[in-house]
Amino acid sequence: MKVIIIGGGWSGCAAAIAAKKAGAQVELYERTDLLLGLGNVGGIMRNNGRYTATEELINLGAGELFHITDDNTKHKNLDFPHHKHSSLYDVGKVEPEVTKLLLNMGIQVNLISRVVNVEKEEARIKSIKLEDGSSAYGDVFIDTTGSTGGMPNCLKYGNGCVMCVLRCPTFGNRVSISEKAGVKDVLSERYDGGIGAFSGSCEIPKDSLSDELINELDEKGVVILKTPKGDVNPSKLKLKVCQQYDYQEFAENMILLDTGHIKLMTPYYPLDKLRKIKGLERVRFMDPYSGGRGNSIRYLAAAPRGNDMAVTGVENLFCAGEKSGFFIGHTEAICTGSLAGHNSVRFLLKLPLLLLPDSLCTGDIISYANHILSTPEGKKVKLSFSGSVYFDRMNSLGLYSINNEEIKNRVKSSGLENIFNKRLF
Repeated sequence: MKVIIIGGGWSGCAAAIAAKKAGAQVELYERTDLLLGLGNVGGIMRNNGRYTATEELINLGAGELFHITDDNTKHKNLDFPHHKHSSLYDVGKVEPEVTKLLLNMGIQVNLISRVVNVEKEEARIKSIKLEDGSSAYGDVFIDTTGSTGGMPNCLKYGNGCVMCVLRCPTFGNRVSISEKAGVKDVLSERYDGGIGAFSGSCEIPKDSLSDELINELDEKGVVILKTPKGDVNPSKLKLKVCQQYDYQEFAENMILLDTGHIKLMTPYYPLDKLRKIKGLERVRFMDPYSGGRGNSIRYLAAAPRGNDMAVTGVENLFCAGEKSGFFIGHTEAICTGSLAGHNSVRFLLKLPLLLLPDSLCTGDIISYANHILSTPEGKKVKLSFSGSVYFDRMNSLGLYSINNEEIKNRVKSSGLENIFNKRLF
């Protein structure tokens, strides 16, 4: 039984691990030369409801990737505006560890392998077609290609190609596998009527900061600087995908987080103005390189799917990560990827597909994402365990907890403890 995964971000890696543990032969195809995609410039874990979701997934048997980020955490139990008990992992250390894990598990990892099309037989995918003209045949396929990438998207809906970590000019545009299979993707909307959303932060090299700021970041993990009064622009927050940072504090302050590089919590900021702030006189951008003008555009390619992560309209296609809805973050990607990978093997064995129950936040967010798309404003809403609409929902339903024993008992009560660790054949 061969499971083929297209896309090597957090969700693709999680899907590969889950499918392999369930007993399948697994091949993963990634168009760039690195796994994890946006995870290479991410770094924030366990903030707010992500703590609950992380512990649920560990107890469900999907803990491998969290153990890697935990082991490479630079700062733990960090608070910054509207975010509690955050962990910041070192973005320079995690990707090699994830690659090593997948290879040691016997997963075939194919880098610089851009998938450009599919071959179908009636309602099923038979093979994927690669840019070099070769084909790869499989029994079931998982689309984790994401929603970011494709220079035309950033040109049309953003401020041009900003040369981000996805490096489309080098490795080619992202291709939606679900659309190649004949399924129309869902596009998110902005509150101003536009399409998609800007990524919510920029990376700057740590050594471009003043020694004083470097020392403070080493000690505390976070530095908050006042935005010059004339540069305060609350309307810019509405462009961001990260609605969990849509607070006045993120307009009035420059929030810097130490993730190995320094995460600047703004979608873009003119470099000449940035250098007028004390401590940032010699600063420069490293992702995206054009962070003074814009950021990458996301959420232009969600596939319609069931709560089992099966894509509607194709018999043997699953999806995860941003491809499965307007989810924000690594934890959310690992959640959907683990379920997609596990269910791909259940599908091949003709077993009932697993649905995570709404008594768990990891199940509730998956079903709620589908529900909210049926509402008039649904395409404008982005969901994250860490804030905004969904974290409010977690609190109202009593799903948010930082008590490990309580979370463990909740998973145990669902009857799904270690479900993702079980070999299915």
